[in-house]
Amino acid sequence: MISNIFLENLKRLIPAENIKLQEPMNQHTTFRTGGVADCFLTVQNGEQLRKLIPYFRETEHDFFVLGHGSNLLVSDEGYRGIMLRLAGELAQIRVCGERIHAGAGASMARAARAACEHGLTGLEFASGIPGSIGGGVVMNAGAYDGEMSQVVETVTVMDMEGNLLELDHDSMEFGYRDSAIKNRPYIVLEACFHCKPGDPEKIAAYMEELAARRREKQPLEYPSAGSTFKRPAGYFAGKLIMDAGLRGYSVGDAQVSEKHCGFIINRGNAASSDINRLIETVQQQVEEKFDVKLEPEVIRVGRF
Repeated sequence: MISNIFLENLKRLIPAENIKLQEPMNQHTTFRTGGVADCFLTVQNGEQLRKLIPYFRETEHDFFVLGHGSNLLVSDEGYRGIMLRLAGELAQIRVCGERIHAGAGASMARAARAACEHGLTGLEFASGIPGSIGGGVVMNAGAYDGEMSQVVETVTVMDMEGNLLELDHDSMEFGYRDSAIKNRPYIVLEACFHCKPGDPEKIAAYMEELAARRREKQPLEYPSAGSTFKRPAGYFAGKLIMDAGLRGYSVGDAQVSEKHCGFIINRGNAASSDINRLIETVQQQVEEKFDVKLEPEVIRVGRF
């Protein structure tokens, strides 16, 4: 619960208009599901964040840094803590020569467009990924043979004491949908990408080609979190799910997409509990039939 004393102290750290109570999380996730968060804060710069994080720890308030909600499943009961959205200075993009400095709150698609506009190649794969730079860096997001690890040069993070650290590429320890930050108490503030010069027209054409492939093969007309499961070694998650006979299988309005079995979609009125139950059913059926454990890419927040 958010006490009046806690709330008044928050107003000394960030503007009151950036504080919302009982915020519906279905407005902030691409699944379009989830209950309310006790408190929802929009953080405009690193200095605000530097003051907030130690205060949360001091008062023992749980918090979660929200990207664009594209890889998130929030419980129907909501989140009994504080959601942080990074905006303002923390969502800016600057291009300096062959380097793109992108704030954690910026979208990967916007960073890809900025690269294209400045004749820089390397970020085309990110043009259709709906997540934020921060989330993309943490999970080493990728698509169509490209991933963040191929272009990240440095990442600026904040620790739980409010200190700034700069991690180089090797320190990030990138793996498949993984990075060192996943298991460390760091908050991504900015990433620096090193791209290569290219022809803006060719870059734009390739981005449009990727967009067309997505429209053709992915169920973009429905709310989803993109690929629901990580690719298991030696297999494709969508093929395993299809071969398990689960194409179109549904729990409530949550459904394994008939267009791409690697996607779980919300056909309109799914609850987070429906989606979670469907994820667990798919995992169980695939393991029983093929002895392969599917690991969700989706992050669950709250009680399930």
